[in-house]
Amino acid sequence: MEKTKLLTIAVIGLLVINFGTLGFLLLNGKGHHPPHGGRPEPKEVIIDKLHLDANQQKEYAKLIEWHHSEIERLDENIRHAKNELYSQLNQPEINSKIRDLLIADINSNQKKIEETHFKHFADIKKLCRKDQMDEFNSLTEELSRLFAPKPHGPRHD
Repeated sequence: MEKTKLLTIAVIGLLVINFGTLGFLLLNGKGHHPPHGGRPEPKEVIIDKLHLDANQQKEYAKLIEWHHSEIERLDENIRHAKNELYSQLNQPEINSKIRDLLIADINSNQKKIEETHFKHFADIKKLCRKDQMDEFNSLTEELSRLFAPKPHGPRHD
């Protein structure tokens, strides 16, 4: 009888601990953490920092949509060119002209990405009123940090 009581108490204790853990995870779980590894969304930072009004936010949403589609298209071009480039390694002899053309294509698309980013922020600047220009100028000093790539796990070169 003693072993049964002890086992019952242990099971009840474990159930309480499990339910407590589940409750903690549900109340303080994923829904409360900002994306980007704890960083707020760049969109929210820009809206907040520039104090964009409702009309500016609508226009900004259109700019974001265009920007995302352009960047996705250019990223896809780079992925395709890289696949072609690295498939050259499967050839008995690497064609240096094809290799150089593919690398030039990758570089060209990367340049277009940077031009697209720059245009995006020039367009945001055009949205700003005169009273928002100081905040915009301050924001430009943070752009490289704000839009830095998300940290990945350790590299295995």
